[in-house]
Amino acid sequence: MEITKLIDEGLFDEEAQKEQFAIDVLTGLCAKPKKLSAKYFYDDAGSEIFQQITQHVDYYPTRTEFEILDAIKNDIPKVIGEEEIDIIELGAGDCHKSKLILDGFLNAGCKVNFYPIDISEQAMTLLQDHIASHPNLTVHGVVAEYFDGLRLVRKKSSNKQLVLFLGSNIGNFDRVQNQGFLRRLWMSLNAGDFALLGFDLKKDVGVLTAAYNDSSELTKAFNLNLLTRINRELGGNFDIEKFQHFGVYSPILGAMESYVLATETQEVYISELKRSFHFEAFEPIHLEFSFKFLKSDIEYICQKSGFTTVEHFTDPKAYFMDSLWQVKK
Repeated sequence: MEITKLIDEGLFDEEAQKEQFAIDVLTGLCAKPKKLSAKYFYDDAGSEIFQQITQHVDYYPTRTEFEILDAIKNDIPKVIGEEEIDIIELGAGDCHKSKLILDGFLNAGCKVNFYPIDISEQAMTLLQDHIASHPNLTVHGVVAEYFDGLRLVRKKSSNKQLVLFLGSNIGNFDRVQNQGFLRRLWMSLNAGDFALLGFDLKKDVGVLTAAYNDSSELTKAFNLNLLTRINRELGGNFDIEKFQHFGVYSPILGAMESYVLATETQEVYISELKRSFHFEAFEPIHLEFSFKFLKSDIEYICQKSGFTTVEHFTDPKAYFMDSLWQVKK
């Protein structure tokens, strides 16, 4: 597998990224209430923990989406109807779901150029264990931010493109942000290109709550790892034992919310920022929204961001939906 690391090509400035991380931490910890951006979850350690979460019995989204993709993998190539295609995955992880889509195209005799894009180099290492060699498959891993990676792919190829944004990743954006992200995706593609997106649907609150408070406490470890990352990269002195994970569903927002709470009054010093931050007992740091959707929500944002809906695919319990869109220009 060929891997392009934009960080090694000078297109991804490591020092600038660290500086941005520091600024975002400063801004977030000065806010009321305090908050940290979920985009910083995915260092190598965070990516590895998240892979464990996706395999846990309490976490239904990955298992359910896998079942959907397995059922439709041979149908997607028929809809798209290309002899050669670029399949680009944003946030590739270990590719165990996207492998199903690849297999569908390869089974149909299509030549596939696969471009997994992930900020984590560790993710590229993980996916190599899941992608088997095939004469019609070439794999070009890209370690980069999503749209930096997309620009790189566009320079390499003029084939029809299918972008995969699977899991419930779109749910990490609020109702305004997701339209901005999807419009930017639309701008990055040509007329007639496709996108397959995963949406976690609204459902029984007990099912949602269990998924984000798993019995093995992997989600707790995932969230607290962000504080560990601040300690390691920015010289923080968070005492991880003095913070706890809390996940709750907001029916007003239609979203799961993740927090870490200080369990006692304390001061946290971050040397890179040269300042301390005061925490009251049980004061929260907001980490993440995970928005849930109705079918009508999905069709609305599709239309508003410049795509047309080709087909929706869901599971028998209507827990999850993968939606195939096409770029209209």
